[in-house]
Amino acid sequence: MENKLTIKLIEGNFLPNEAGKVLFSLINSKIDYHNLEHFSAQERSDGDLEHSKQRIEYLKNCNEKLSAFLKIAAQNQNHFEITGDIQIRMIEKG
Repeated sequence: MENKLTIKLIEGNFLPNEAGKVLFSLINSKIDYHNLEHFSAQERSDGDLEHSKQRIEYLKNCNEKLSAFLKIAAQNQNHFEITGDIQIRMIEKG
């Protein structure tokens, strides 16, 4: 069995509003994940709170940049080609 897997998550051409729906959905899903992780770590009084906080701020910044990028594209009637692969590799425990 191979120890790695690639999943083509996104592939296609999109209008700005379609691209926004797909990309904001992905980014917001990651923000929700880190918010939950941060909350859970606070409740347990353990875990890396700083990592989740940093990721949330980074992803919120990505949302802002993406919003500006999409606005310019919409004004210029541009489309987007988006491809996104997820690469997963098993690592040995230890």
